[in-house]
Amino acid sequence: MLWEPVIGLEIHVQLATRSKLFSGAATRYGAAPNVQACAVDLGLPGVLPVINAEAVRMAITFGLAVNAEIADTSIFARKNYFYPDLPKGYQISQYELPVVANGTLDITLEDGTSKTIRITRAHLEEDAGKSVHEGFASRTGIDLNRAGTPLIEIVSEPDLRSSHEAAVYMKKIHTLVRYLGISDGNMQEGSFRCDANVSVRPKGTEKLGTRAELKNINSFRFVELAINHEIARQIDLLESGHKIIQETRLYDADKDETRPMRSKEEANDYRYFPDPDLLPIHITIDDIALIRNTLPELPDHKRTRFIKDYALSEYDSEQLSGSREIADYFETAVSTAGGQAKLCANWIIGDLTATLNARNLELSASPVTASQLGGMIKRIADNTISSKIAKQVFEAMCNGEGDADAIIASKGLQQVTDTGAIEKIVDEVINASPEQVKQYRDSPEEKRAKLIGYFVGQIMKKSQGKANPQQVNQLLKDKL
Repeated sequence: MLWEPVIGLEIHVQLATRSKLFSGAATRYGAAPNVQACAVDLGLPGVLPVINAEAVRMAITFGLAVNAEIADTSIFARKNYFYPDLPKGYQISQYELPVVANGTLDITLEDGTSKTIRITRAHLEEDAGKSVHEGFASRTGIDLNRAGTPLIEIVSEPDLRSSHEAAVYMKKIHTLVRYLGISDGNMQEGSFRCDANVSVRPKGTEKLGTRAELKNINSFRFVELAINHEIARQIDLLESGHKIIQETRLYDADKDETRPMRSKEEANDYRYFPDPDLLPIHITIDDIALIRNTLPELPDHKRTRFIKDYALSEYDSEQLSGSREIADYFETAVSTAGGQAKLCANWIIGDLTATLNARNLELSASPVTASQLGGMIKRIADNTISSKIAKQVFEAMCNGEGDADAIIASKGLQQVTDTGAIEKIVDEVINASPEQVKQYRDSPEEKRAKLIGYFVGQIMKKSQGKANPQQVNQLLKDKL
């Protein structure tokens, strides 16, 4: 029997607010355990939560970016369950009337086609604390710093049909929330993670199979591995005559396996009811219009514009629109370089990215600013330096030796464009290479391009790389 996977993702995104969802406690990462959990986060008697308006604004911002419906009235609910890192015994979340509902996001598949993934809802909720097992032998430590941290949970419809589609969708959401500035998306710090709901059904049928939920997956690679493992597990069970049990499972990356955590969960298991301490949120048309006016250019629009305005390839525009930072860097470099878009794209995707990777740096910490790179590319374009000399200039900029013009002047790297000076070197190389000259002249036209490389190499060596390559090639062809 042929089986079809059916997958939906619940992506948890930590919002980039300075304080928590219902208290003034800080949300900074890396603090000592339990120093950022106040009385409200701990649910001590007599305290009352107060909604963080900035978190609501960020949730609406996401909703507008995915063309979703924004609720005019939204309410909070208590989701009741017991866990050691949940100090109140319930989590404040949203069940009925979430802030965001019925959105869509387009993803690009491996064959280049586009697929629309429906987003059921994106609701606000507070995070729980964290259970810590390392260093406690047979005990468990509880760190409540994360308790109350604002999240939006983005729930998709079961529209994904492979682990690859799930990873592509997850990456697209990750790019989007960073573009919007509502999250740093740092997976290592827990700012971006997902649960995957996975089931299989006979191909061609409409009825959904029994699902298993895979919890707390925090990398694009692991989401593919976990889903593939779960698909294979369910198919093996069904083909062996067993039934799938609805349950929550944990993916163990070290062992590449999923294992059960708890049996089936439905909404009624959590006994949702409206939180009596929190008033409904009322969102007006004016509120939405104000937020809509702050939206940046979104990744898909930027990619299309790069292709249209800068005549870039699909690949280049995809790479350069992958983050807001790199897109801004590119456009600043192009502006400084006098419009040399393709050269800027090549240097950013090639040499700059390689340097940042080798030094383990983010673009924000780049030793070469966008204006510096653009300034160097301008000198390539006006023939002040060759592409080969530009490598030396770029390395010097990376080492903090100044901008391109200062380095070219101090190191005497200006390209030789004086035809007379180049012609003299060309004559010297030709006169010193009678065998190669004869071989060139005796060869058919199609082989001469390869042979001319010898002469070019010798001329560039004698000129210390400063001779203009175009002039060198033209003079060589004329004289040979």
